[in-house]
Parts: sequence; C-alpha cells; structure tokens
Amino acid sequence: MLSLILAIACLPQFISSSNLALTFDAANSTCTAACTTCSDTSSTNTNHYNTDNGLLNELLNVTRNNGQDIQEIKQKMDGIISSLSHIKETATTNAGAINDILLLVEDLIMLHNDSSSFSPIPTSCQEIKNKQPNSPSGVYLLGTNGGTKYVYCNMEELCGSGGGWTRLAYLDMTDATENCPSGFKLYQSGGVRACGRTASSGGSCVSVQFPSNGISYSQVCGRVVGYQYASTDAVDSTIGTSAHNDINSYYVDGVSITRGSPRQHIWTLMTGLHEASYYYLVNNGHYNCPCSQGSPQNSTLQSFIGNDYFCESGNPATDGSIQFVLYASDPLWDGKGCGSLENPCCAAPGLPWFNKILNTTTTDYLELRVCSDQTADNEDTPISLYEIYVK
Repeated sequence: MLSLILAIACLPQFISSSNLALTFDAANSTCTAACTTCSDTSSTNTNHYNTDNGLLNELLNVTRNNGQDIQEIKQKMDGIISSLSHIKETATTNAGAINDILLLVEDLIMLHNDSSSFSPIPTSCQEIKNKQPNSPSGVYLLGTNGGTKYVYCNMEELCGSGGGWTRLAYLDMTDATENCPSGFKLYQSGGVRACGRTASSGGSCVSVQFPSNGISYSQVCGRVVGYQYASTDAVDSTIGTSAHNDINSYYVDGVSITRGSPRQHIWTLMTGLHEASYYYLVNNGHYNCPCSQGSPQNSTLQSFIGNDYFCESGNPATDGSIQFVLYASDPLWDGKGCGSLENPCCAAPGLPWFNKILNTTTTDYLELRVCSDQTADNEDTPISLYEIYVK
C-alpha cells in the first residue's frame, strides 16, 4: 500500500504550475508533466515521476479482495490529473484540486484498511525512504500515535545525512496568508513580516511547541530566519543575570530550541548588538556575539549551549550607535551580510542549517522560544521563517 501513497505524493508538485499538462500512464505507472506554453516544443522538458511498477497490481489485488471496481479508482485519478492540468492561479481552484486529491487518498486508505495483504501505513519518512529509496520529497500519510497525519518528507540530503527527514515545524511569513503562531506579535517593516514577543514589562519569552506525534528520532536539523530589533545583546551576562544560566528562562536575546520537559538544549540562535563596531558607551564589545572578534561573551557562554549556537547582528553601524527599529535589510543566521567583526560567526559550519545529533532516541516534542532579557520595546528578535526536521 505504500506505493499507492507514493503515487499521490507526485501530484501536489504541480498544483502551482498552470503551464503544465499532466497525464497518468497506467501501463508504465508514471505521472508526466509537459509544458503547454513553450513556443519551441522541440525543447520542451517532460518530467516523469515513477509511482512504482507494482502500483496497478496492488490496486488490482486490493480490488479483488474488496469487490471494488479498479476502473472507478482509475477514473478518479484521471479526473484529478485533468483538473490539475487546467489549474489557474486562484485560491478557489487550488483548494478544489487539493480537496480532490485528499478524497482520492481517502479512497485508497479505505482500500488499505479493508485489506490484510499490505503492511501498516509507515510511521516515519525514514521508513518510507528505507522501503522506497527513490521516493521524491513531498507530503505523505504517516501513521501516528493519534491515528494518521499528512506530513512533509524531505527525501534529499540535509545536514550531511541522506533523505528520510520528517518535518515537524514550518513557518514562512513571506507568504501573506500565513499568521504568526498564537501568542506572537506581528512585525511589518521594510517588506518583512516577522513574529516576535508581545509587550512586556521586563525579560520574557514567547513559545510554540511541535509534537513529534510518536515519531522516534535521534537527529534534529533545521533553520531559522530572524531579524534584530533595537538593542539585543546575545547572551551578555551583565543584564538579566538571574536568568543567564537558566534554560527555562530568557537566557538569550534570540531564539531557543529545546526538546521535552524538562527542557533539553537543541540549538540557540543569538542576536548580537553590532556587527562592525563596539557600543559607544562601553567600548569593549561585551554586547556583541560571543563569536565576534573582541567579545568577552565567549568566556561566560552557558555550559548547556556549548558550541551548539549561531550568532549574528543586523546592525551595520560603525560608530557604535543603535536605532530602535527592525533591521530589515539583514536577515540573521544565514552566513551573509556579515560585518567586519563577525567573520568567525558567519563561518560557522552548516549555516544556515543547524544539526544536533542526540545521544539517545526520543519522541520528545520540540519547542521554539523567542526570548530577550529586557522589555520587548527595547529589544526583540522576531522570526520570519522556521523549518525543522527530525529522523
């Protein structure tokens, strides 16, 4: 039954491609996409997505077991492909096509549930990758501890490890239809939409959790894009001293990623004050990133962080000044746009992806917190994107 799910996984790739015509070749079990607006058809690229040579045989076997007509399922698939071939870029049409796909998947699941001929629905993207090594990245149906769930699987190499990554968390605020997680404040400036802390009377964190749905993992791979607001100072120990060594508190100006309860550290993404100068009132760099040249923060870096952090500033001032604005021109933790003091920070291995290999296998939930040790109108690190995988 796994290959039936894989067959459906190839269809959503074409939802936003209104210039593609799709056909389903039952004999060869392939989805084919061809350009319909190319002036030179001789150079038209045609892509084939193999859905498994045993697909129709499996469908036929299940149909025999259940007394259902395989032609009915094939007609539904043909209808969906026809619909996808004529998609225009409107929300209504896209929603209708997606709904058709989900209805077909439900039909296939019903066939699966009524049959004892096939193994259970896979419980992780790694299991799919192991059984079907050529599976493409896409949305798959996984069995979870609460039933079934549609999950995005990245089947390509990430963080130096082969495919089979299960995505637990995703947010992209460049999509105007996306909203901030509950409890976060929306920032909008310079074309940037980002999510940060709400008003506070002092240091605080705002949090969002991502359940694993019973998926076991021993690695975490992800990336986060954030922006500096005003006077962030990374993990300076002279401000908010009571919270500095407490993983449950606002120990960082930036983002904390942990797992489970009690919290166990995965990664910290810090926001320093300056990238090319020292603060003009205290000219020793202790508000800059611990990896920044001349910063004393490295000597007071928390032991639970160790080397598992990225740090960057978005403030380009060379005179030590700060502005109470969102520094929207320099996204953080991407290894780009680094000032003269931050070259070591922006040479951190793996950027923009962080990778934590655990010393155990777990099903812990993940938690992402945006924190600062002073009021939100004085400093913040709103985030515009996060993407976190486990395997």
